Amino acid sequence: MIDFPHLADIVEPSPSRILMLVADGLGGLPHPETGKSELETACIPNLDWLAQRSACGLTVPVDAGVTPGSGPGHLGLFGYDPVKYTIGRGVLEAIGIGLDVRDGDVAARGNFCTVDAQGLITDRRAGRISTERCVDLSKRLSAIKLAGVETVVAPVREHRFVLMLRGVGLSPDVSETDPQKTGVAPLDPRAESAKGNKTAKLVAEWVTQARGLLADAAPANMVTLRGFSHLPQLPQVGDAYRLKPAAIAAYPMYRGLARLVGMKVIPTGMTFGEEMDTLTQHWREHDFFYLHYKPADSAGEDGDFPRKVKMLEALDAAIPRLLDMKPDVFIVAGDHSTPAVLKGHSWHPVPFLLHSQWTGGLGVAGFNERACRQGALGEFPASRVMLQALAHAGKLVKYGA
Repeated sequence: MIDFPHLADIVEPSPSRILMLVADGLGGLPHPETGKSELETACIPNLDWLAQRSACGLTVPVDAGVTPGSGPGHLGLFGYDPVKYTIGRGVLEAIGIGLDVRDGDVAARGNFCTVDAQGLITDRRAGRISTERCVDLSKRLSAIKLAGVETVVAPVREHRFVLMLRGVGLSPDVSETDPQKTGVAPLDPRAESAKGNKTAKLVAEWVTQARGLLADAAPANMVTLRGFSHLPQLPQVGDAYRLKPAAIAAYPMYRGLARLVGMKVIPTGMTFGEEMDTLTQHWREHDFFYLHYKPADSAGEDGDFPRKVKMLEALDAAIPRLLDMKPDVFIVAGDHSTPAVLKGHSWHPVPFLLHSQWTGGLGVAGFNERACRQGALGEFPASRVMLQALAHAGKLVKYGA
């Protein structure tokens, strides 16, 4: 854990390299017709082969029964207690796309969505409009003016954008307007404390103006807002673990998270293939790499079981190339489960494997939820992953006399 009081006494640098591949939304649940999860259904011979030669288990992102967002899910994998250290999604998105977020600013993640004539949401993601359309509509929303406050509306990708407010006396204590289901109207923003009253009123006015500006923009004819947040102060992974860490991620939110915890974010393309090219080009420059894979999560959130299976198979096809780089420690993990049958994040433990020279006799039959439950690591908090990685990489010395 980052705040482990004696961590500095037992961590030491070494030339070994750690590669942490985070497959977003990795875990799933059985399909009602087959009784098999996405991982059990997928043809993943490389991951299965690797699991047979690795230490495997199931990670619990936050706590039993708690469904994590992507922020807490990743923080746990990086060694933070996700209950003690929190980051709002808005700040993650804002930093990820390079916005100049300052102390006192409030940022929120926005979704363009579709509403019907009665104002009820029919599609929370507006059909995943193109990024080009998102850019155009974000420019339209940039015309909104609020008294005494500077507003910034910046496109992210597809249906996502960032709203940032800059002014005096702003607070992130504002409720989300996304009900996270269809058939209902977007929620009204409300203050979650007395400090949030001013900001909630400003957000309500902004949403009202946005509704008018988007009236003719179907399917992106309304917005929802989530993750109101300030800039946090977090311990830095490079200092705490005496690493030279780097992050490679196509999606802005994950780049933002990596920056906040002190990783160098290496520019890359928009596909996983381009991410791997970037990794190859910079492999000798760092001793810890966080590599992010998004497509499985997107398919799970869309409730598309066959597509999630295909995305897991595509990930499996990339495993040999990553192994060819000969990382001393190779981790395959997930920040949370996104079962297609639930169409969203879930509280279920996530399959995990760690491969090193020390794991040859610890393997399980394959890489899936049922098999990993029988693994040598059992079910354990995700916040313990980094200590396992450091130990297998020869970066931890004996604790105590």
